[in-house]
Amino acid sequence: MAGKAKKKSRPVVSGLVVLALVGTSGYLTLELRKQEEPGVTEVRNIGVLDGSRGSGSASEDPGEARWSRLENPARSVLRDGSGRIQAVLTDGARTATLTGPARTFEEPTSTSSKVSTTDWVRLMPEPWKKGAEKKKWFKEWYAEYKNSKEADLFAFSFQYVTGAAEKKDEEGLVYAGDANFGPLNPAGSEGGDLRLEQSDFYDYLGRQYPFRDGATGAPEAMRARSLDCSGFIRMVLGYRARYPLMSSDTSGDGLPRTANGMARSDEGADVLPLTGVAPEDRPSGIDQLQPGDLVFFKLDARTKERLDHVGMVLGYDTEGHLIFVSSREEVNGPTIGDVGGVSRLDGNGYYAKTLRSAKRL
Repeated sequence: MAGKAKKKSRPVVSGLVVLALVGTSGYLTLELRKQEEPGVTEVRNIGVLDGSRGSGSASEDPGEARWSRLENPARSVLRDGSGRIQAVLTDGARTATLTGPARTFEEPTSTSSKVSTTDWVRLMPEPWKKGAEKKKWFKEWYAEYKNSKEADLFAFSFQYVTGAAEKKDEEGLVYAGDANFGPLNPAGSEGGDLRLEQSDFYDYLGRQYPFRDGATGAPEAMRARSLDCSGFIRMVLGYRARYPLMSSDTSGDGLPRTANGMARSDEGADVLPLTGVAPEDRPSGIDQLQPGDLVFFKLDARTKERLDHVGMVLGYDTEGHLIFVSSREEVNGPTIGDVGGVSRLDGNGYYAKTLRSAKRL
């Protein structure tokens, strides 16, 4: 579900822009510096545009890589020989944040925010456990993705924002490109919402999807090329990155169908545990968040005790605000825009005040 606000048209914009250099340290460097174990020195991480050897390239660092452990949540941190963070891996989670080539995400017609980052979020084949750095599966996986420019969760996300170009598979199926939030509500203002929810990833694709529990997702023609907030997360993490998907909120292990189901599931690690949905239950420790975390909101009083919106943390923008991306009714699709409420998790804006929990899958 998404926040409620007046609808605006969707002008065409550039979804992903890569800048020549990121002049500030990565998000993870800033946050982990505050929590570091005694005796470990942090070094500023700048990174390079194309991943080739240079002053910011990890491939030139002398000495051996080293691991350390942090808590709240429990996680392992990999540094290169010069002390620069290369990976953060959280116990119980399959998403890993790696340091890679610099890039910038922006959506100029909807917001002035620009997120310049060297953080790349990818899905590991298994949930992380302490000591997994010694396992064969991790060594092979990390060797494949270290400094890789292959599309990650953030790149997938921006393949659905306004103006994103279509991408087709070998069979001609359009699997990426400018997505809507959902079809217009035939009841109009009397129905409460301008656009209908419940558009999942298979609605966007226009193709049936067989789930592991035997159920089949059947697309509705009126929802073609549409993704509601949880449908967007399921497209990015599930269909594109191959995180296991549930057909509903109660159909076994995997990523549930709704924002409420995701927030309350046992999947991953709870970074900001859910304590309630009332205004006083807003979590205070957002400095625990890192890129790729799912964030959950309570926007609509009609949903009673249910959480009704989900997004993904992108990182700090160039003005120092913590930004997230989600699919919203106000902009008719995925966005980091400010229409109907700025996409900031800090401060006292609409989404900041309605944040209730966060999870690292």
